[in-house]
Amino acid sequence: MILYLLNIIIFQLLFLVVYDLFLKNETFFNWNRFYLLITPVLSMIVPLIQIDYIRQSIPEQFVVTLPTLILGSTASEGMLASETLDSITIVGDKGFTISEVFLLLWAVGMCICLLIFVYKLYKIWLLKQSGEKTSIDGIMVYLLPETDTAFSFFNSIFLGEMLSEAQKTNILLHEQVHIKHRHSIDLLFFELQRIIFWFNPLIYVFQNKMILLQEFIADSNAVIKNGKRAYYEGLLSQVFKTESISIVNTFFKQSLIKKRITMLQKSKSRKIVQLKYLLLLPIVGMMLVYTACSNEQKDISSENEFVSDTEVMDKINELAEAIMKKGNLSEDEVKALKFLSMEAKPGDKVYLSVQEYLDDTVNADVPFAVIEKGPTFPGCEDLENEVAKKCMSKKITEFVGANFNTKVPGTESLSGRQRISVKFKIDASGNVVDVQANAEHKELEQEAIRVVSSLPKMLPGEHQGKAVGVLYALPIIFALN
Repeated sequence: MILYLLNIIIFQLLFLVVYDLFLKNETFFNWNRFYLLITPVLSMIVPLIQIDYIRQSIPEQFVVTLPTLILGSTASEGMLASETLDSITIVGDKGFTISEVFLLLWAVGMCICLLIFVYKLYKIWLLKQSGEKTSIDGIMVYLLPETDTAFSFFNSIFLGEMLSEAQKTNILLHEQVHIKHRHSIDLLFFELQRIIFWFNPLIYVFQNKMILLQEFIADSNAVIKNGKRAYYEGLLSQVFKTESISIVNTFFKQSLIKKRITMLQKSKSRKIVQLKYLLLLPIVGMMLVYTACSNEQKDISSENEFVSDTEVMDKINELAEAIMKKGNLSEDEVKALKFLSMEAKPGDKVYLSVQEYLDDTVNADVPFAVIEKGPTFPGCEDLENEVAKKCMSKKITEFVGANFNTKVPGTESLSGRQRISVKFKIDASGNVVDVQANAEHKELEQEAIRVVSSLPKMLPGEHQGKAVGVLYALPIIFALN
């Protein structure tokens, strides 16, 4: 979840940079309005999209990463945690996780923002009650006593009675554009995002840019009816007091006056400039590639610590997938097969046919992504394949948690969280072999290797009716007071 939210913020920042650099000074106001409305939504949708073509072009993870196992004096029974970043357990008396704390703060923040939103609606309701109501062209106009406030909200315009008649004329023309274009819906759209994603500062930036853009739209339409000179005089005649409510379209806001006048003086952008909006296509494309490449479920540290045979494994993966899909190889693939055979171990047999390769490598390791049936822990044999995988994962972590010596000699002076990354293989006979460990302290490495090596013999993985080997990674956190 945390990684997903970070992706949203990164994507929204990229969209805002593109808007500021290429679009905000153009007079294609409706296009810019669409851009500001759609890009926050795209930032939320794109991280959830996984395009098969892109994913297939990226090699699958060969190592199966098991859930993180947390051990130590504060967790002597061996607690399990998800392998994702946002689910690591905070060791303490309360036992809350980062995910739980974050969700609690998120809910509290949403409640506070919702109350603020309700208060804004209440202020508008109070103004309606205090004003004198009239109707102009089907629009409700409220004349507010003892103020020079001017703003609109949906089908209602609020005018202070202290405004002159000339000022009221200008304001009515301006605010009628806001109502005609339904600008209040845009502001409510961002207000809803402010409630849900209250911690994201970029939502506030999007809303402020939309407010300014809506003023440009209203000015450009109102000046046609009233003339530029009269409209400028109305803008500069005095600085109006405005209601500080983010969901209304205020006629005057001091920080926007200069920008509005500058945009009114600007010549219309040329049609060819609209091609700038095509920038959305490569940007979204890059985002899709990024999300396809990133895998929230992988344990990053274990991936970085065991990369010595990555290139060889990638070649084996590609070759195995090609063989399983095609059943025959092209001339170039035969050359690749020869190269792989010699690279794996110089002097080894060079395979000249697929069948020869299959006959001679029935015990080869197969990528877990394409294996038909994974290894099975004793006691999980009668379960369906997916359930058996979960049972396998649970049994391994329970076994290691129960047998790991949390009082390893030589670790008495250690404190905090010590991370141990373990890699092992369940071979074609069901034995646990090639156990490796990586930790800051050798004593912890040795203990991890001892425990994992003592795992019971399992039913091996199967593919196309033949036993195969599968690699596993087990992250362990040794938590000490």
